[in-house]
Amino acid sequence: MGSTNSPVDYLPIVLMFLVALGFVVTTMVATHLLGPKRKTKIKLDSFECGIESHGNARLPFSIKYFLVAILFVLFDVEVIFMYPWAVNFKELGVLGVIEVFSFIALLLVGFYYMLSKKALKWEE
Repeated sequence: MGSTNSPVDYLPIVLMFLVALGFVVTTMVATHLLGPKRKTKIKLDSFECGIESHGNARLPFSIKYFLVAILFVLFDVEVIFMYPWAVNFKELGVLGVIEVFSFIALLLVGFYYMLSKKALKWEE
């Protein structure tokens, strides 16, 4: 006998979501209305680990920092997909080996493309 889900079955989840949302909204409104409103120059200054700030914080960064970070995350996450294969490589057989080697080949194509565009060169 198959089980069927009706919309009433999801009522506790919807109620929990509404209570959580209501709590967040109520807390934010209450702290905004009841909290102190003393703004001074010292309170509005930026503060980082006790070090005095110097100059403008809006100076442009080199795009190389962001590019290296994105490439690291990309290739780091791709390696995570190899762990399930390593755990089950005996059960996957020859087809699993072919699939993983094609996956690695695709990663290497991306890596060589990145090198050809000199994405990791710091000096121009």
